[in-house]
Amino acid sequence: MDKQALYELLRAVPRGKVVTYGTLAEMLGNRAWARAVGNALHSNQDGEKYPCYRVVNCKGELSRAYAFGGLEEQKRRLRKDGIAVENGKVDLKRYGCIIREIQANVSGYEGRNIRTQMLC
Repeated sequence: MDKQALYELLRAVPRGKVVTYGTLAEMLGNRAWARAVGNALHSNQDGEKYPCYRVVNCKGELSRAYAFGGLEEQKRRLRKDGIAVENGKVDLKRYGCIIREIQANVSGYEGRNIRTQMLC
């Protein structure tokens, strides 16, 4: 898995939206890499440049191991982006970033399987 490509995709997630580990993995070529995506994000050294707080699991749940201050900090950052967090979860139907939205923000990205909804 190409970490730099992951970080560039992450930068393309618009403010006010979240994306799942699985969606990022799928965009990198293999949905089964979702756990590897999580591990790569946990080693992210620049939480401002690469906003990993915008990544949630397929149920919309926040990360208990968020690298930049834990669950409460991830919740604070999401709320600052205008995203409602209820019981440690985000409504993916409302705030989920579909693959097409991400691709539109990454110059040169050539996705093979463009989908019109977020998969979980």
